[in-house]
Amino acid sequence: MHTIVISIGGSVFLKGAEYIMKIARIIDGAAKENRIAVTVGGGRVAREYIQIGRELGGDNTTLDELGIYVTRINARLLMLALPSAYPRIASSVEEAYEFFSLRGLVVMGGTTPGHTTDAVSAMLAEKLRAQILINVTNVDGLYEADPKTHPDAKKINHCTYDDLINILTKSELQAGTNNIFDLLGAKILKRAGIKLIILNGEKLDVFQDALQLKPSDGRWSEVYD
Repeated sequence: MHTIVISIGGSVFLKGAEYIMKIARIIDGAAKENRIAVTVGGGRVAREYIQIGRELGGDNTTLDELGIYVTRINARLLMLALPSAYPRIASSVEEAYEFFSLRGLVVMGGTTPGHTTDAVSAMLAEKLRAQILINVTNVDGLYEADPKTHPDAKKINHCTYDDLINILTKSELQAGTNNIFDLLGAKILKRAGIKLIILNGEKLDVFQDALQLKPSDGRWSEVYD
């Protein structure tokens, strides 16, 4: 039995109830053989609220709080499709640890201003002594640059944490930033020795295979030292 943390990007929740149900079924099936904790992001909806708040003069802490509210709504949506999870949304890593010890399947959103849900997932993975963190996003792995704005960017099937950190340090740190993974989270995973898998959540068969610990065969990116 493995302990696996899943960080699901908020973009997944824009696909509607049917897609959320499919994601939940895969998680529920994997939870029969592994212990799983899930963190949920805010995605485009959170970024839109943050932008409106910024235009209204909100400071970064307040803007982060807006995003956190959205992540917890998304977490609640996932929990509706995942009745086997502990029946409360954890509001802190410590609370998630407590719920996890009682049920072995827990869902949470954001926690603290300044910490993305990727960072929260890394903190939780370290706290739970997880072996793997799966980052479910809307691209099929790690690229040298954002493939949406740089179509010629090369996909990186495997790299070390130092490589990933070098890529992430080029990104700007502010409320609403949309990166493939969080810089703080990468540093936490590095020190904890936890493998990071980055995959496209739109490809449900890929997500299921990753949860079943099957070989990547280039279908997702892996980061480990």
